Amino acid sequence: MPLKPGDAAPEFDLFTDDIANKTKVRLSNLRGKKVVLLFYPMDFSPTCTAEHCAFGPELGKIAPDKDTMVYGVSCDSPYSHAAFRKQYNIAYPLLSDPTRKMAKAYDMFAGEEPYNCTKRGTVVIGKDGRVTFYQEQPMGGMNATRNLRLSRGAFLFATGV
Repeated sequence: MPLKPGDAAPEFDLFTDDIANKTKVRLSNLRGKKVVLLFYPMDFSPTCTAEHCAFGPELGKIAPDKDTMVYGVSCDSPYSHAAFRKQYNIAYPLLSDPTRKMAKAYDMFAGEEPYNCTKRGTVVIGKDGRVTFYQEQPMGGMNATRNLRLSRGAFLFATGV
């Protein structure tokens, strides 16, 4: 069941693309910050690549201050994330959810067939650890510009910036 504004955001503890330092991100350690989670199906796919490349230049508008953390999230491995982020100069960390536990807890798991991946969507979590915005974007036919507009709009709406 999709999360709704006001719901407590499910805890997560995931590795990032920083494989050299084995960096992990735990939601409870981010209390007091706004968190924007950009769920996407898979590294290196044409739509996801275009989407992340479009988000980079807009990051200052999506996350205007140090109290806002932005993360990409998919079921790909930290190694895939590291290569993807490096190749396309992605401006924010990518969280790896290979067990699909986070994707399922946030109702962002697309299912085992055909690709066993996350859905495309945006979740904004307030400083208090509660969901302030939840939106799933359709998987097919979306373009990066529209995804960016939806996510930026979601963030601005949810945070009142």
